[in-house]
Amino acid sequence: MMRSLYSGVSGLKNHQTRMDVVGNNISNVNTTGFKSSRVTFSDTLSQTLSGAASPQGNLGGTNPKQIGLGSSLSSIDTLFTDGSVQSTGVNTDLCLSGSGLFIVKDGDLSYYTRNGNFKFDKEGYYVNSDGMKVAGWMAGKAGDAINTNGEPGEICIPTGKTMAASATTEAKLTKNLNAAETTITKLTMTKADGTVATFDTTGTTQSVDGTTYISATLTMSDGTVVTETSGTYKVGNSRPVTTIVKVYDSVGNAHAVTLYMTKTKVDSTNGNQWTVSLDSKLGQGTQTIKEKDGTTTNVAMSDVTLQFDTNGAYKSGSGLATLTLTNGATGTQKVIVNLNGLTQYSGSNTAFASADGNAAGTLKSLSIDSAGVITGTYTNGLNVQEAQVAIAQFNNMAGLTKTGNSLYTESNNSGTPNVGTITDLGCTVTPSALEMSNVDMASELTDMIVTQRGYQSNSKIITVSDELLETLINMKR
Repeated sequence: MMRSLYSGVSGLKNHQTRMDVVGNNISNVNTTGFKSSRVTFSDTLSQTLSGAASPQGNLGGTNPKQIGLGSSLSSIDTLFTDGSVQSTGVNTDLCLSGSGLFIVKDGDLSYYTRNGNFKFDKEGYYVNSDGMKVAGWMAGKAGDAINTNGEPGEICIPTGKTMAASATTEAKLTKNLNAAETTITKLTMTKADGTVATFDTTGTTQSVDGTTYISATLTMSDGTVVTETSGTYKVGNSRPVTTIVKVYDSVGNAHAVTLYMTKTKVDSTNGNQWTVSLDSKLGQGTQTIKEKDGTTTNVAMSDVTLQFDTNGAYKSGSGLATLTLTNGATGTQKVIVNLNGLTQYSGSNTAFASADGNAAGTLKSLSIDSAGVITGTYTNGLNVQEAQVAIAQFNNMAGLTKTGNSLYTESNNSGTPNVGTITDLGCTVTPSALEMSNVDMASELTDMIVTQRGYQSNSKIITVSDELLETLINMKR
């Protein structure tokens, strides 16, 4: 039989396979996370009629005489290029970009996918459309950082999850006290009968108490005049700058503690001093808070003196204070107040107090960011990191085995998975979106035409070879 007959048959088979792959690509043009494939051919072993000969004497060398025996299927490669991002508006959908795959689990079995069509089931598990559980790391207690060093497990965030109340143990003051804050050079105090008294001696202290004096007119070091109807003021000091520290007791009741920060010394050589206290009247050391339910909470804290250097940085002084609350749910509650984070530069007063602790709350909504971190918003106003999605990378992603339903499994040539966070592995996630198929319709339709012509040409080889054989057989007639 003629060699060309078998060459044509091999060409038909290979182009049929290529057509199958093209057809599958086009069929999945709208399949979420689908990765297209391509087919490559190679020639088969050639029959050697004579080998190559090297030059001998006066004769030159000759090339080998070989006849090819057709084509063979070289490879079917999966192309893991990124597909386009399609916004869905569903906050649990994820579109992964880069060299990575989501991990989903069916019991102890791990599968890998680019289809980020995820949702939460009735038990709170984060699952794909087949119910397989998305792998990731869960946070510990509220406010703890997510530990991504261990093996990822199942993500489970039940609807209606609650957060227990937590008592405040530490408060921090940060940001800036204005180094150019003006000081009081004169006090003009007004009595109820309209008479006034003027004080301009450094160190003089007067209070607006509604009995002796009903208002105070303050002349500041920059010449401005300010009228106050409450508070205690001292010539040589600044007006107090205030900030609120929200302190929670053990059952979640919030107590608003006001801190007063007053510039008490101006020194261009050694730096300025500020005093932090519970009252505009320095040295008072106490404060009474009237709660919404009519009860009172007593607060005590000794005044704290802060020394700043001429560069505006905290230099010395008691940078830690103890705030003591009584009559709260815990009876007596102590809170450490850290003042070391304050600076003193010219500009504005931006001193801000933050504290730990919280009221009880119930999970209200979930959101996912570009790093795959799932954050819960609670009814107490806190946003808490609940979990983080894990992804896997392979040395040879094209070596993964397709198992259907847009899933892949590890193979002998894919390598073992390198599991990490989306950020650590150089990928990104677009929340509320899905990755579309990476099938290029223009290329596929072109490949379809090329494949069709290749198939037709190989069929002609068989037809012509058959006619040659027929001619040979007819020679006997």
